[in-house]
Amino acid sequence: MRILSRKNHESTKQTPEPEAEMAAPETTAPAATATAEAPVRPEASEPAPAPVTAPRAPEPTAAVEESSGSAPAETAPSAPAEPVPVEEELAQVEEEAAAEETEIRLKAADLLGPNRRDFDTLPTHQTPEKPVDMADVISFANQKGGVAKTTSTLNLAVALSELGNRVLCIDLDPQGNLTMSQGIDPDKCDKSMYDVLVHDLPISEVIAHREIDIAVASIDLAGAEIAMSTKIGRERSLEKALKEVHPDYDYICIDTPPSLGLLTINALTASNKVIVPVQCEYLSMRGLVQLQSTLTMIQENLNPNVHIEGILPTMFDSRTLHAREAVSILEENFGDLVFKSRIRKAVKFAEAPVRGASVLKYDPDSRAASYYRNLAKEVLSDGSS
Repeated sequence: MRILSRKNHESTKQTPEPEAEMAAPETTAPAATATAEAPVRPEASEPAPAPVTAPRAPEPTAAVEESSGSAPAETAPSAPAEPVPVEEELAQVEEEAAAEETEIRLKAADLLGPNRRDFDTLPTHQTPEKPVDMADVISFANQKGGVAKTTSTLNLAVALSELGNRVLCIDLDPQGNLTMSQGIDPDKCDKSMYDVLVHDLPISEVIAHREIDIAVASIDLAGAEIAMSTKIGRERSLEKALKEVHPDYDYICIDTPPSLGLLTINALTASNKVIVPVQCEYLSMRGLVQLQSTLTMIQENLNPNVHIEGILPTMFDSRTLHAREAVSILEENFGDLVFKSRIRKAVKFAEAPVRGASVLKYDPDSRAASYYRNLAKEVLSDGSS
């Protein structure tokens, strides 16, 4: 009986008090007492101790529990703490919520605006490649009228065509003289360069096929500058239109009106070369200064590639001292820019348009025809030098 009483006393003494349980919940009973009898249940007035979990692997502990009026409790190694199942569940719920929130944000970003990945998939800006067979675009310009611009445009184009080149003529003069010179009535043209410049009609729809191909003009061109005044990029309207036909021709010759208005600016912006017909008279040469100023502004703002190919003396009459002096003044001031070819006065130039033909077709063996054949060879040799 004494032995049993001591066992019960030791068992009662090893049972942790409630305060000790709350202070160190992870401390468990020694492994030796796990097989002993069940501990004495505490009184009802005391809070129930936390339930003892399954036996864990022992771990060292330095804490010594003490109770008032009793001997020090025996120390025992404690097992490593396992994650509480509730905490694991909370952590898993938080991870799922975070993943769902991230997915929602990604979807919102896709809907609201592009991100870096979207920009990576966009094609980068590339400068369009220049067509291999770009045509030489030659404008015949002089703000003074009556200097043989139309005659030079048509006959040089036909001379270039005789040498095996594909040539297109463009009539930008509202008078339509170049169109009439090929036997076409400008008043009967349903579509003309007016529609190309103002309404962006494809230029191929206004090209007529005669001795050479010609983009016809009509009197409507007189109102083109007003109609284009509110158009964005109006100075480049002709340049954009010519992109369609560049691969089809070797040379494009443009006849301009006797002014430095918007039509002439369109022609110079679309060209890479300018031929300036100059009548061998003093007043005709005065206009070269204004043309040169206009060309400089276009080079600075619209087309840096345009340059004067040459100055062409026209209506030259070697019998007069004034004509010879005019050519001398041109050569002194412009040097090699003056073509060696001289377009002399000839009645054939006035007769050929009546027949709706060029001089080279009207009288191919005449001196008048030879003037422009020589000019064509000079142009093909790359300028007047």
